[in-house]
Amino acid sequence: MTGGQILVNALISHQVDTMYCVPGESYLPVLDALHDAHSIRTVVTRHEGAASYMAEAYGKLTGKPGICFVTRGPGASHASVGLHTAREDSTPMILFIGQVETQFLGREAFQEIDYTQMFGGIAKAVHQVRKAVDLPLIIQRAFALAVNGRPGPVVIALPEDILFSKADLPISVAVSEDHFTPAIFDVTEIGRILENAKQPIVVVGGSRWSAKGLSDLRKFVHRYRLPVAAGFRRQDLLDNDDQLYVGMLGLASNPSLIQRVSDADVVLVVGSRLSEITSNGYTLFQKEGESQRLIHLYPQPNVLADIYKPYLSIHAPLHELTEALASLPEPTNCPWVDWTLEARQDYVSFNQLPTVSADHNGVDIGRVVKYLSDRLPADAIVCNGAGNFSVWVHRFYKYRQYVSELAPTNGSMGYGLPAAITAKIRYPEKSVICFSGDGCFMMYPQELATAIQENAALILLIVNNGMYGTIRMHQERQYPGRVFASNLVNPDFVALSKSFGAYAERVTTFSEFPNAFTRAISSKKMSVIELVTDPFQLSPSKRMLS
Repeated sequence: MTGGQILVNALISHQVDTMYCVPGESYLPVLDALHDAHSIRTVVTRHEGAASYMAEAYGKLTGKPGICFVTRGPGASHASVGLHTAREDSTPMILFIGQVETQFLGREAFQEIDYTQMFGGIAKAVHQVRKAVDLPLIIQRAFALAVNGRPGPVVIALPEDILFSKADLPISVAVSEDHFTPAIFDVTEIGRILENAKQPIVVVGGSRWSAKGLSDLRKFVHRYRLPVAAGFRRQDLLDNDDQLYVGMLGLASNPSLIQRVSDADVVLVVGSRLSEITSNGYTLFQKEGESQRLIHLYPQPNVLADIYKPYLSIHAPLHELTEALASLPEPTNCPWVDWTLEARQDYVSFNQLPTVSADHNGVDIGRVVKYLSDRLPADAIVCNGAGNFSVWVHRFYKYRQYVSELAPTNGSMGYGLPAAITAKIRYPEKSVICFSGDGCFMMYPQELATAIQENAALILLIVNNGMYGTIRMHQERQYPGRVFASNLVNPDFVALSKSFGAYAERVTTFSEFPNAFTRAISSKKMSVIELVTDPFQLSPSKRMLS
């Protein structure tokens, strides 16, 4: 068999059902082998960045490594954006990159890059294949690395001659995941610490949660009646209608929630690595002494105590950590019940739609989000990229099931549409809604062609205010009256979308939106609704004066 056939056979043995790519001449034998691999769906995108985003989104949705193939040099450079997203979002992913022939390595051959140097600080590992016969073992290691410990991306470089060369078919071995049980003493200690708490709070986050793990988490927090905050863009880990859910820690968080976390005497962190955004610029979780006890539970030991000094830290797979928490006995006393009720009321109050000023022009995006939140089914998947438009989504949409929120914690623009395409391909029966700002959408508008090609009937909402809104907001605050380089001249989004074959229309007031949304659903194909919004309204609480 050729190296390309051996590689595809290894993917099949690992039950890969979908891969994303832009075809390249550097891995032609793989493409030829995929021709006969009927169990693998090959999604061809129009840009390598979009392919890598789609693979990352697949990893988020399934908990299995998303598979992406790109060609060498420029293709690899484009794909780096999805790799970085997978790194910061702790998403399992494997990026296969074509490479120059083995005999040309180190000579700066055509499109040659040293991927160990390029991706060594982003990927969990970078492997360069030396012999075709080694492919199954390298791929087995990549799958194991991608899903175990803190999940993340792995890179495999494929010299062109290795893919064309022939070898006997080696045996592929299935990947096993880490399994170990947290020490009983440590789990019991968590119960003891909580028994002595007055103002505790739980912070949840991370990736690759299982249904049982989330069920055990719910069982534990309800038994102890603990308030639960979600890490940045991890709001779907607990039903937002649950009376214990108290909001998200991240950009544009409720100030009262940030204060509550700061005032807590016990903070139990489950699955979150406590990134800069979740920790409010590393200002939370840093108290010394006995005023706040930080308990950090995470699947990889080097993350624990890397930045913070936990009172207690335990590393184990998430489902085993939550199973141990769920086994803790009923507490004898919960003096924090009023504290929990107050935290919930703060969340409810903060998420009421603000009164729109009389001089507001265009679509009220808050009302759009609230309309969808009230009407979409619980399993609907809501996607977004990066920009101020997402503040409305995260604040006013209620996520009710796991993997109903698909958004990049690394704040990567352009993510929304490729991720939504992945979601609709994976779950064609579910409602998939994507919010994109005008700047965010224009990063990958060509992927409308991919959506049409794959019959991905998602609904894309383009929030058009004619600017890079986040940058404008910072300019207004830091350099008032000196706006520069943040205005946008946009195409006709409706005409552009229709040219790809999508259903599209423009709305200029909220009253037009419900019927437009109904028509988009009825079209039963990729649909775009342009929401013309007020350029002066930078966020739910920030408005330009002029």
